Amino acid sequence: MKTIVVHNELITDPAGMPKLCPFGAIVEIDDDVQITSGCRMCLLCVKKGPHGVFELQETAENRELIDKTRWKGILVYIEQHGNHIHPVSLEMVGKAHELGAKCGQPVFAMVAGDALTMVTGELLTYGIDRILAYEDPAFADFRIEPYTAALEDAIGHLHPAVVLVGGTNNGRTLAPRTAARVHTGLTADCTVLDIQQQADLDQIRPAFGGNIMAHIRTPNHRPQFATVRYKIFETAHKNSKRGTVESRSLPPQKLVSAIRVLSQIPKGAGIFIEDAQVIVAIGKGIGKESAIGLFEQLAVALGGQIACTRPLVENGWMDPRKQIGLSGRTVKPKLIITCGVSGSVQFSAGMKSSDRIIAINTDTDAPIFKTAHIGIVGDIFDIVPALLERIASDSQRVATSANASPMGRS
Repeated sequence: MKTIVVHNELITDPAGMPKLCPFGAIVEIDDDVQITSGCRMCLLCVKKGPHGVFELQETAENRELIDKTRWKGILVYIEQHGNHIHPVSLEMVGKAHELGAKCGQPVFAMVAGDALTMVTGELLTYGIDRILAYEDPAFADFRIEPYTAALEDAIGHLHPAVVLVGGTNNGRTLAPRTAARVHTGLTADCTVLDIQQQADLDQIRPAFGGNIMAHIRTPNHRPQFATVRYKIFETAHKNSKRGTVESRSLPPQKLVSAIRVLSQIPKGAGIFIEDAQVIVAIGKGIGKESAIGLFEQLAVALGGQIACTRPLVENGWMDPRKQIGLSGRTVKPKLIITCGVSGSVQFSAGMKSSDRIIAINTDTDAPIFKTAHIGIVGDIFDIVPALLERIASDSQRVATSANASPMGRS
């Protein structure tokens, strides 16, 4: 374990020491300079401070090493609503199979609901080794207390090395609460997952507002918890392997909840940007709100949807549900055209898995060109109208050809 030791006897200017830390973790208390829990281990104090005052030391950890042989398998929490499995759960199953194959770990699933026959039957087609089913009227609606108790019970029963949860509204509520119950950590909104031979999970996610990618590994804690957003990984493939379904139940006191669901309003029909096959994404490069209509025309012409970056939502120009990025939605369309989008890490993390990315920007050094498959340097207000004209011309030509008589065709 690494720590920074302060040698106060070498300090000649105690009042100047706090200025060394950009995170405010160096404080002066009664002429004694100390480092607080706010330290990010950036080591600027060691590099820039007076010689010898701040020293990086590595100490042996006192706690007993965990017995990793007691923790086997990758457990996926299956989110379902009305017997329909949330797609992100099937993406987690697919990733679990991939990780398990690398280090010889079985794949488990846990699901809760009031009628699970259809759900467990479908899950069996995805080659999951063991499925724990918690079936009770108390699970008819998502209420955090019973669901936490169920996932905690599943972890205690299976002792999985890894627990994966979809980064939905429910998943983001359930994962941290359960992780705290079983005294382990949680890495949220991972964009990359990998695994070592001893089932040590490599968890990579954006940090510091997306300015860096944090690589997290927890070699001495089990289980290892991670949440992943929808559309980050590939959906699991069905196969002929069949596992087992085990019914589990909880004591009545574990099913008690302070939450009462009075009514539910179904989400309106329609295709959301997460499910769109074609997306036209606009950024602050469009300049003004009145310009949005041009790009909506392009989205309609291509049979797709319009989306945006965070600044347009903050300006009140676009619906937050149309935002792509770490603080918005993750998308994976067949085609995405970005217009006036610089391509910050936050935005790119939300769309980099798209099949085809076309970027239009006047700035040749825009980060979006590092992500795009095709980059077009130019003014979007020249290129998009020309593109619309070409689409209309091609559509007219196809329609004319389809309506022409056989004798009239060339």
